[in-house]
Amino acid sequence: MKTRAAIAGAVLVAVAAAGIPVAWTSATRALAPLDVSQAARGSAVVTDRNGVLLRPFTTLDGRWRLPVTAIDVDARFFALLKSYEDRRFEQHHGVDWRALVRAALQFAASGHIVSGGSTLTMQVARLLEPREERSLGAKLRQMARALELENRLSKREILDLYLALAPYGGNLEGVRAASLAYFGKEPRRLSLGEAALLVALPQSPEVRRPDRGAGAARAARDRVLDRAVATNVLAPAEAALAKGEPVPQARLAFPTLAPHAAEAALRLAPEERVHKLTVDAKWQQTLEALARDSVPRVGAKVSAAILVVDNATGEVRAHVGAADYFSVERGGGIDMAEALRSPGSALKPFIYALAFESGIAHPETMLDDRPSRWGVWQPENFDFAYQGAVSARRALQMSLNVPAIELLDQIGPARFLARLRNAGAEIALSDDSAPGLAVGLGGLGIKLHDLARLYVGLARGGDAPPLIEEIGVAPKRANRPIAEPLAAWYVGDILRGAPPPLNAPAGRIAYKTGTSYGYRDAIAVGYDRRHTIAVWVGRPDNASVPGLVGRLVAAPILFDAFARIGIDSELPPKPRDALVARSSTLPPPLRHLRPDAPKVVSAASNPPLRIAFPPNGARVELGLSRPDASTLALKAQGGVPPLTWIVNGAPLGAPDLRRQANWAADGAGFARVSVIDAKGATDSVTVRVE
Repeated sequence: MKTRAAIAGAVLVAVAAAGIPVAWTSATRALAPLDVSQAARGSAVVTDRNGVLLRPFTTLDGRWRLPVTAIDVDARFFALLKSYEDRRFEQHHGVDWRALVRAALQFAASGHIVSGGSTLTMQVARLLEPREERSLGAKLRQMARALELENRLSKREILDLYLALAPYGGNLEGVRAASLAYFGKEPRRLSLGEAALLVALPQSPEVRRPDRGAGAARAARDRVLDRAVATNVLAPAEAALAKGEPVPQARLAFPTLAPHAAEAALRLAPEERVHKLTVDAKWQQTLEALARDSVPRVGAKVSAAILVVDNATGEVRAHVGAADYFSVERGGGIDMAEALRSPGSALKPFIYALAFESGIAHPETMLDDRPSRWGVWQPENFDFAYQGAVSARRALQMSLNVPAIELLDQIGPARFLARLRNAGAEIALSDDSAPGLAVGLGGLGIKLHDLARLYVGLARGGDAPPLIEEIGVAPKRANRPIAEPLAAWYVGDILRGAPPPLNAPAGRIAYKTGTSYGYRDAIAVGYDRRHTIAVWVGRPDNASVPGLVGRLVAAPILFDAFARIGIDSELPPKPRDALVARSSTLPPPLRHLRPDAPKVVSAASNPPLRIAFPPNGARVELGLSRPDASTLALKAQGGVPPLTWIVNGAPLGAPDLRRQANWAADGAGFARVSVIDAKGATDSVTVRVE
């Protein structure tokens, strides 16, 4: 029998040898050069500043084909690959004639395929030029292409093509996509068992893919390990340990860190395959978790945005555009760091900076905080109380409205807005009329991105740089001044003394908060010597959120963010020309704001009583369907305390000297809210709670 098989094999080899020249001529006639650019036409990827993958994107046909080269893969993978697929890869020139003859004789002797004669170079040729037919002509064409590849490329470049194009089941192509999808790690960190599995999959990717057949995947992996032992690539003990590793049974999601910044980079340069952002993946991950964990206790449909900027370079080190990118309810697809929002009081530091550098005021200049009117407009403080005579330092730390408007009136709102715009901030006004004093209290639109840039300018001594988010992309704008160095230092020194939120350390960072009208935006921006962090919290649909106050909601997130990245409490040293004095020892012109300020003091000591919040006809979502439903904040202004609140005919406790109260709704629907002051004056509104 053995003699007969040998004779049959010899006959087959002889016949093949006689037919090969004819088939070779037919298969290779008029072959155009092979296109080897397919590997470069793959998925676009976005990485952090250190090359850590933040987010990959599929190709236009929906495939994951991530950039990868041999340097990105564990060396043991190549040892197993060559042992299993092509032991003489380094010696042959594309076709292993010895292996082909051996395979033909083994087939002739046994009647079935014992070993293949295909080399890794031939497999790359098949991946570059796939053909359905399985014929002698197709095989010879593949061999010709392999010889062509070896003449054009180095062995390293051929391996790079294999790593990028090998199929791994479904829409996975290339070892990097497979390593991330099956193991959640880059291929340079593969274990021995994981490397063996990735060697085995390309031979039958759909049959062996572990997410559909873990048993077949395990068997194929173990055969790779057995072959490695037989060829002295592995010791038996190493193979035994690798066989004990579990086989993944499901595909993992690809990373989606900094998704909004990644999408922006791709939109700017869609032809680029690799985008390297300035963000730090570790910071990005921890701050995304902070935003995601913080918003549920604020309310339904609430989102958050966080930016971290390196003061020295203007590079954005973290860009959190939403609390949860995948949450439709919270508008996760909207990058709220790039949305126009009202800054509330967050622009007040720049009013004071301009006043300081203009010689209008000094941090210890005494300002008047009392009921005042500018035309028909009468601004009030957030708590509807007044402090009387107060220093500029204290007025800014307490975020008092009347003193800030006094200063803005002296400066001029047009000049103030021009300074902001010249520093690189895009400002949107509600109409085309001339800017009014209300811009000082948030009566404009600005992006968190631009607000962060302005505060970086304060941290740098008044020089506001453009924010950079992608390495290698030059900023379109140069640095712009937001304040003179001395004024910037005065403001930083004041903001460092602002009272921190509960349980937060005092004097560690310079920071300011803002709350927009109607409780739609809560903002906190702060800086230390190295970094500036800007935080926004609110609803992307611009709906009101009861209790959404910058100091109570955004400031704790700001301090937590600094705690996570590390605080450098040292701020710039005091300039030599800084004037440190008490109000009484200041030069006389700076002791008080000029008395000729064009404002009119209200003659009425007690403005009319009215409900400031909620507005009449408002629709307020309290999340009444949830066990942790919010209470409705009630606020009044004017009138004579104590005040009595009445909801649907029932009083909310005894009369109170405070001008605010909270009502826990007992169900959804319309509610009538009324307030009565000590003199019997009343005001009422009707709202709908949900």
